[in-house]
Amino acid sequence: MVDSAPARIGKSVVISGEVKGSEDLIVDGRIEGTISLTESRLTIGPSANVAADLSAKDVLIMGHVQGNIQASGRVELRAGCVVEGDIRALRLAVEDNAVFRGKVDLTQSAGKAPEAASPTLQGTAY
Repeated sequence: MVDSAPARIGKSVVISGEVKGSEDLIVDGRIEGTISLTESRLTIGPSANVAADLSAKDVLIMGHVQGNIQASGRVELRAGCVVEGDIRALRLAVEDNAVFRGKVDLTQSAGKAPEAASPTLQGTAY
């Protein structure tokens, strides 16, 4: 039987550089650089502090992220999270009490090159 539990970066772990993978990942520690999980789900836990550009199929944020987020699927900003950076995704869900500072680009081609006529949203959600 294959173990389908996601990989986890613990609270005391600090990584500087590039994190790449092809499995789901939960981050509870600190990462500086880039995280790239093209076909997987990335979860930023409530105790995480991430200063990195994120790229994944789906991204769930409960902690603090400073950097741009690109998802070919869905980005979820949960209550209590703080995100400073731009989001490019197919779908976006923002809960009450999530803090977001940046631009949003929701397009059918979120995982591809930017299009000239794509809709954008700018502002701060509290």
